[in-house]
Amino acid sequence: MIRSTRRAVLATAAMAALALSGCAGGGESSGGGAAYPEDDITLIVQAAAGGGSDLSARALAAELEPILGVSIVVENRPGAAGSTAMQHVADADPDGYTIGFVPVEVAMLKHLNYDVDPADYDFLGQIMLGPGVLSVPVDSPYQTLEDFVTAAKSQPLAVGTSGAGSIWEAAAMGLAAETGAQLTPVPFDGEAPAIAAVAGGQIDAAVGGGAASSAAYAEKQVRPLAVFHSERHPLMPDIPTAAEAGHALEFGGWGGIYAPKGLPPEVRSTLESAVQQAANSPGFTETISKSGSLPVYRTGEEFTAFVNGEYERFGTLLGQGG
Repeated sequence: MIRSTRRAVLATAAMAALALSGCAGGGESSGGGAAYPEDDITLIVQAAAGGGSDLSARALAAELEPILGVSIVVENRPGAAGSTAMQHVADADPDGYTIGFVPVEVAMLKHLNYDVDPADYDFLGQIMLGPGVLSVPVDSPYQTLEDFVTAAKSQPLAVGTSGAGSIWEAAAMGLAAETGAQLTPVPFDGEAPAIAAVAGGQIDAAVGGGAASSAAYAEKQVRPLAVFHSERHPLMPDIPTAAEAGHALEFGGWGGIYAPKGLPPEVRSTLESAVQQAANSPGFTETISKSGSLPVYRTGEEFTAFVNGEYERFGTLLGQGG
């Protein structure tokens, strides 16, 4: 009875939200059948709970529920640089009841011989960007990025990442290639456990997104050395960019929403409209900004073109071609 009551409340809120927006793709199907969605939607996240991807997905899910009128069930499936979750989404029925948070790695993994291809998905909209941050333990002897690089030229240093083949491993190896530092990536199932490991002094450093890194910084658990972005991070204005230290490197964990390839047009339209409303809502943008990520929205069409461009870029960067 409680579940039925909750669904009725969500459905009422959904009708009001869509009526006000005037841009919903839902309602009766083109063939006069039942409206979509009729049941809960599962949103797959490729990382463990607690990191930037998980926070972004849950913040968006909270905004999507009143728009779509059903529960959005967030399911974490970490592992294999995100490919475990991505393959799960690709294999799901393209009926709109399984969607996912898609990370930057979707544009990287095929070049690293994972069975993940951007062509297997319908991209529904970009929702955020998490600039990369290099952090060390608070009691680390390294006070600056140059201190860290200098030390790593004489001895290998271990750098935690969110998994083999992840954007944060690419950032670590990009820093090594740029500076000649000896950096050994240590993979974790997501950025949250990687940052926890550096906070505990188990590794020399970690690269993570702005959300998890700024949270750990605010709690005085880590000491950030550099931000891999064109500008300083708004929640860490005293931390220089890598470019300010002489290394013009930019690595960011962008993310959006995707679904298995082949959604029915009316379902895709409904989801794209809902993602647009949710991603631009005050609740989502405020949550994301406070978390340490940056709210960045692209439509489904724009996001598809962006992902394809990133796929080509990473093909070149990772030495695999397009």
